[in-house]
Amino acid sequence: MKVVGVIPARLESKRLPGKPLLPLGGKPIIEWVWENTKRVDLIDELLIATGSEEIKNRAEGFGARVFLTSSAPRSGTERVVEVARSLPADIYLNIQGDEPFLTGELIGKVVKGLVNSPDADVATLAVPATEEEYLNPNVVKLVLDENGFALYFSRSPIPYFRKKACTPLKHIGIYAYRRDTLLSLAEGNISPLAEAESLEQLDFLFRGKRILVVLEKTPPFLLGIDTQTDYQRAVDYVSSLQKD
Repeated sequence: MKVVGVIPARLESKRLPGKPLLPLGGKPIIEWVWENTKRVDLIDELLIATGSEEIKNRAEGFGARVFLTSSAPRSGTERVVEVARSLPADIYLNIQGDEPFLTGELIGKVVKGLVNSPDADVATLAVPATEEEYLNPNVVKLVLDENGFALYFSRSPIPYFRKKACTPLKHIGIYAYRRDTLLSLAEGNISPLAEAESLEQLDFLFRGKRILVVLEKTPPFLLGIDTQTDYQRAVDYVSSLQKD
């Protein structure tokens, strides 16, 4: 199977403008993501998909291949769709450009999950959530069925614990899609659920797609950068590593 990895990137983040190019340990955030993804042997081609000339120039400066998208995409998935229409493959991997600590090992597990699960349309990643993350609307939670497929994603604390019978889970923003699934997701309007929670993965469920969730119970340090607070935590973490 041919696998194409895509890192969608845009400058116009409402909560943290210019996020992909913010410095982290001497290089932009998106370069961390690119370097980690380059380590995955299963990926045949890797590129950064952006509508920004500034991101394009910086990415090409550190050696990345860049696919210049239109300015129209509403989500990272729509940027990956633009790539898929020009670059045929069996599986496309969407690695969000704000996950600088997502390791090549974890990325590879998501790809393998989809390759080895013929019943899955999409594969993604989850890890245990702390109590703080469980209550934080900036952290996306999810619940699974007995076979490891997603039932629902939410910014709200799910499940609601009348009795704590399981560990809450945090979603990590990475997706592997089969080609036909990816192209079908580009059709139609955004679903009411996805619009309500501002979560594109709810479109997948709304349209009947099966999302396999790779559950990593003891993950390394992971931090998606969505806000200024997240960014400062990432800077402090990298500084602590450099001191050691």
